[in-house]
Amino acid sequence: QVLLAESGGGLVQAGGSLRLSCAAAGNIIAANSMGWYRQAPGKQREWVASITRGGTTDYPDSLKGRFTISRDNADNTVYLQMNNLTPEDTAVYYCNAAFSTYSGGIIRRDDSWGQGTQVTVFS
Repeated sequence: QVLLAESGGGLVQAGGSLRLSCAAAGNIIAANSMGWYRQAPGKQREWVASITRGGTTDYPDSLKGRFTISRDNADNTVYLQMNNLTPEDTAVYYCNAAFSTYSGGIIRRDDSWGQGTQVTVFS
């Protein structure tokens, strides 16, 4: 696992933008994928974006074109650019690092999580 620290959250008016950062205490290219999740009060944690070691990105259909994940391997930092924010985007946003290992015919996946950063969108 790696230690992850999110930053960049805050209070933003609907229609605005935020860029979240996830700083890793470790080399993020060691992770099979990095991602962002969010959790609103009373709701399950929701996948927001992911980026593989090879640079392939993916998003839920509802967020495609509005959220963008990127990385800077030299700085061991992952970003989430969020545009056209709505109150429904209000949540705690968490950074995730996923590691998969294979040994003895067993595949094991381990996940590291940051503490989260609050994003609040008001209208």
